[in-house]
Amino acid sequence: MATRIRLQRQGRKGYAYYHIVVADSRAPRDGKFIERLGSYNPNTNPATIDLNFDRALYWVQNGAQPTDTTRNILSREGVLMKNHLLGGVKKGAFTEDIAETKFEAWKQSKDSSLNALRLTVKEAQSAEEKKRLDAEIAYNKAKEEEIAKKEAEIKAAQAAEAAAKAKEAAEAAAAAAPAPETEAPVAEAPVAE
Repeated sequence: MATRIRLQRQGRKGYAYYHIVVADSRAPRDGKFIERLGSYNPNTNPATIDLNFDRALYWVQNGAQPTDTTRNILSREGVLMKNHLLGGVKKGAFTEDIAETKFEAWKQSKDSSLNALRLTVKEAQSAEEKKRLDAEIAYNKAKEEEIAKKEAEIKAAQAAEAAAKAKEAAEAAAAAAPAPETEAPVAEAPVAE
């Protein structure tokens, strides 16, 4: 029986994640499988991989052929590197201790590059948040200035209108007030003697 290490789709539409499984090469993608080795979630940045390293190594050593995507996953996790080094030990190129030392050095360099990637992603996210916050502050400040300008215009219009009404009222009051009469000389009454 030809076995393959492949992905089995899970999750909902638009948010898929995958189980890494060992299955018969003739079985459908989401059909029966022999063993589940882990999971792969491409929705996170960087992608989250949970893998049973020993069982994956066992299946690779026993001839299970990975698909292209699972080959990349196994390579990233070091399963294929470990298989390569163990092949060198079987051929007598070096001892198992040297192979283990080489693998640990490779794993450390891989982990440091992955941590650097995570750090740059985190810095980019914080820079994006800061940029968005600055843009929001600038927008709010411009909006406040615009509102203050409109309020000043409204107050000026109201003051001008009040002044015009006061002037009209004063003119109306002046027009309605009786004109001051000039006093007529009072006729002197005859004085009785």
